[in-house]
Amino acid sequence: MFRLLCVLFSLFTIISTGIEAKVIKSNKPYSYQSLEQDIKKLNQKYKQHIEVKSIGKTHFGKEIWAIKLGEGEKNITLIGSHHGREWLTSMLLMNMLETYAEACQNGNRVGFRSTDILNEVSIWFIPMLNPDGVEIQQNNLESFPIEHKQRLIQMNEGARSFKRWKANGLGVDLNRQYPAGWERLNPEPSKPSYAFYRGIKPLESKEVIALTQFIDEINPSIAVAYHTAGREIFWNYKNGKHLKRDYRVAKKVSRATGYKLAEPDPDAVGGGFTDWFITTYHKPAMTIEISYLVGETNPPLSVFRKEWKRNKSVGLLLCRLAKD
Repeated sequence: MFRLLCVLFSLFTIISTGIEAKVIKSNKPYSYQSLEQDIKKLNQKYKQHIEVKSIGKTHFGKEIWAIKLGEGEKNITLIGSHHGREWLTSMLLMNMLETYAEACQNGNRVGFRSTDILNEVSIWFIPMLNPDGVEIQQNNLESFPIEHKQRLIQMNEGARSFKRWKANGLGVDLNRQYPAGWERLNPEPSKPSYAFYRGIKPLESKEVIALTQFIDEINPSIAVAYHTAGREIFWNYKNGKHLKRDYRVAKKVSRATGYKLAEPDPDAVGGGFTDWFITTYHKPAMTIEISYLVGETNPPLSVFRKEWKRNKSVGLLLCRLAKD
């Protein structure tokens, strides 16, 4: 009886205070199905504040979704899940989208930051660039043709557990598909694989084609690709005369997140989204690696709360920096 009274009191409190259950859940792996369901719910709930569009499809027909929040003519772009095993970044960006949209609708702050900046600078969220890879990594293979499942096992060196999978559905590593420095990348592996295969040529994969065309269309002032893992920020790739400006932007994000600023690995000669954006548009871009190092797999769900706390203000901070 006492337990029942507690439940009823909790329900009454929720109804009377107007508190609603969050859409984005962090208690299970974040799948492509979760993404699509959550986008639909958020679009219904915050339709005055967000715009949803597909920017293209994967080789296996999954939509690549982009969601705009804000009214500003300027924009920044935040991208998640270049790699299949990095779906925690999709969860983080969707949680950021919901948190900011709720704050916009109710006139709240996010921490100490106002969402008023979104009237001047919008955010484009692309939470899951590689839904095929995410599905494979989570062993959700029902959406793939039967004959292709055997190819996936071959690309995975015979293993039937796909927990280390980074590539897209065709075994191409999307973050080794961009033109900047592509020709200097290690050509091994020389055929489709669970990770590191750069493809026959840059801009070959449908996901990367869709993203680069979309970036050219919206012309963001700052771009960020979220990855896992290592709790560090890569920001420097041939920044040239803009080195000091870009360092200032990266340093502010470093202070907000507590992640260290990293110098490029000697083997990181290009091919990544950040490399391409910096050299093409001469604007700031960062690769933000969330979570502690976990090896060839996804970070555990238990780390999400801490990583969210570190990144909660990043979107609004970047909007302010883009305005300035």
